[in-house]
Amino acid sequence: MSDLAAGWLDRLRPELAGYARLALANIDREFPAHICATVTAPGDFPLRPKDRNPVFYGSFDWHSCVEMFWLLVRLLKAAPGDVPGDDIRAALDARLTPEGAAAEADFMAAPHGAATERPYGWGWALALAAELEDWDDQDARRWAASLRPLSLTLAANFLRWLPLATYPLRTGVHTNSSFGISRALRYADLRPGGELSLALRGAANRWFAADRDYPGGWEPSGQDFLSPALCEAELMAYLLPREDFPGWLARFLPGIADGEPAALFSPAVVTDSSDGHIAHLRGLNLSRAWCWRRLAETLAPDDPRVAVCARAARVHAGASLGYVTGDDYMVGHWLAAYAVLLFS
Repeated sequence: MSDLAAGWLDRLRPELAGYARLALANIDREFPAHICATVTAPGDFPLRPKDRNPVFYGSFDWHSCVEMFWLLVRLLKAAPGDVPGDDIRAALDARLTPEGAAAEADFMAAPHGAATERPYGWGWALALAAELEDWDDQDARRWAASLRPLSLTLAANFLRWLPLATYPLRTGVHTNSSFGISRALRYADLRPGGELSLALRGAANRWFAADRDYPGGWEPSGQDFLSPALCEAELMAYLLPREDFPGWLARFLPGIADGEPAALFSPAVVTDSSDGHIAHLRGLNLSRAWCWRRLAETLAPDDPRVAVCARAARVHAGASLGYVTGDDYMVGHWLAAYAVLLFS
């Protein structure tokens, strides 16, 4: 964990138990639910979310439920003394079963499941798998083994999709290519040089390595929870050799040292947390904060952009951290995961 990430962990410690309790409630809340499905015949639709997804049925939709599971595992690893560990372990034991995960793998192997969660849900699920796979914990080893059929299915989905994806999606929502790849890379890089790692890295370099003068001033759109510009920069901060990243960033967003483009340094304004699309902007502020932190910790300490990036992270986080708990469910079913990203 970097010094900047550790700083965020220390700052948020008083909130972590609340985040954990919120996530525990979310994963068990089956309704309301948002289900995307391609219906191919009469009766080809689940009666209820739990019928289709016995593990990830809560938190309004599949990927948000995965995010909440990731949050619980991440908190158990990073701050075990600050969260209700026994309750979290009991919940994970009850849900991360071999039978349940096998059903989730079957769902993600089907065309409708694969398409609706590509690449956002795929990336988050592999981020969850990575947290479990590299954790020296008896329970985690069991949960990782249960989840492995789903992880392998999602890896196969990426390997089928990436050669067909001629162009990236530079959006501020779930279809964003750079964020999905970034979330999946930690899992893929548990096997350096493996097929998935090479495929993800190859696609990212093919799509983004030559980018320059990105029009970040056009952001945000009205329902973004991701910054296309900053997610791409965060991904390249992970991928490029440390000595190459500063030059790439200077070409991609040349005005950072001067606080330009101003739109990327200005937190989004949220007018209605009960509107699920407008509510996305709460997450935009936190995901930007995470990206700014990642840029600050990747650049050399004497780079003049470091202080600018770190300050932007603080400003954006301050705009949304107060809404992680206690706000409308359209915010509460997912935003805590982005708060935990601040130290991840």
